[in-house]
Amino acid sequence: MSSGNSSSSDRGSQPPSSAKQREKARVSRTSMILWHAHQNDASAVRKLLEEDPSLVHARDYDSRTPLHVASLHGWIDVAKYLIEFGADVNAQDRWKNTPLADAEGAKKYAIIEFLKSYGGLSYGQNGSHFEPKPVAPPLPSKCDWEIDPSELDFSNSAIIGKGSFGQILKAYWRGTPVAVKRILPSLSDDRLVVQDFRHEVNLLVKLRHPNIVQFLGAVTEKKPLMLITEYLRGGDLHQYLKEKGALSPSTAINFALDIARGMAYLHNEPNVIIHRDLKPRNVLLVNSNTDHLKVGDFGLSKLIKVQNCHDVYKMTGETGSYRYMAPEVFKHRKYDKKVDVFSFAMILYEMLEGEQPLANYEPYEAAKIVAEGHRPPFRAKGFTLELRELTDQCWAADMNRRPSFLDILKRLEKIKEILPSDHSWNIFNS
Repeated sequence: MSSGNSSSSDRGSQPPSSAKQREKARVSRTSMILWHAHQNDASAVRKLLEEDPSLVHARDYDSRTPLHVASLHGWIDVAKYLIEFGADVNAQDRWKNTPLADAEGAKKYAIIEFLKSYGGLSYGQNGSHFEPKPVAPPLPSKCDWEIDPSELDFSNSAIIGKGSFGQILKAYWRGTPVAVKRILPSLSDDRLVVQDFRHEVNLLVKLRHPNIVQFLGAVTEKKPLMLITEYLRGGDLHQYLKEKGALSPSTAINFALDIARGMAYLHNEPNVIIHRDLKPRNVLLVNSNTDHLKVGDFGLSKLIKVQNCHDVYKMTGETGSYRYMAPEVFKHRKYDKKVDVFSFAMILYEMLEGEQPLANYEPYEAAKIVAEGHRPPFRAKGFTLELRELTDQCWAADMNRRPSFLDILKRLEKIKEILPSDHSWNIFNS
């Protein structure tokens, strides 16, 4: 019969589940303080810190502290409590950014002065440019795809996209129109930029599918670094929807099928590629006939080796575009490939409604509202009961309830079979 007091040996032989529970509670508290720092909920942040002062040093998967989060958004009341509880005003995230560097980048002038008054320093902004020796992952054999920049003709080039690290231009390679992602020369020695560039090349080299933008080659041995893919004449889905408005159900379903085919290929186990930034701008129309779509831009994608179908990954919170972002990403929680299914639901909604999800909110506010459990309202007649049910499941708050892209393909094919033709639909709507 056991006594009420456990011996030290008893305590040492606790079931493993209790250790797991403690770890789960710790991760949950870390997520909560980062989440409340995001929401500018100073009282909730203070309550958490009073319960557990060590949370002031919490870190997300990019090594960002609650003070980084508050500084980026300009939340002074939250920052005051964090400083009061001993936050490191010059903590550095994985890009070597300090909270002050984040505040300066976001032009949050009040908190800039506040951080400076506590000894805040600004360094590491835009990634660490101070590393003398760039370190980047090795690239696969280059014999087939390394392109000599002299073969690229930019004499009649046109900018077709811009990003933080460079431009995407239409150019010509051996007489063929191509899309060239060109890294800014000033960033060609930045360790993290080079690492991300090589990561994208490593992914694209392996991809072959009719609904995935085709990689043609890259310039890795000379500067500027360049990534070359096929040029698609139809532009992106964002621009197309801006011009056309709501699509007919049959067109939306055909578009959705192409996106789902590409994504089912990327999600194929065991080598799963999670896109992490699926949105209309990254879905391209092959030509002006708009009869074929391809998924592109793999700059934020992650290749994951899946041990079993229930694997959940520790990955970067807030990766991707706010308006199409899954709530678990926004909340800095663990997530898996189902984040892409959520983004797909938002795209399907936009195609049928003819406007962006929660269009009357700024992207960050929209993501926050979605993370709180709200979803855009169904208004369009094109949303049949079957399409509503599919969309509801794809953007479910519980990622385990979201279907796989293989299941989505089967569902869309069935919906397509029972859908009236566009002609019949137009008569029905008139």
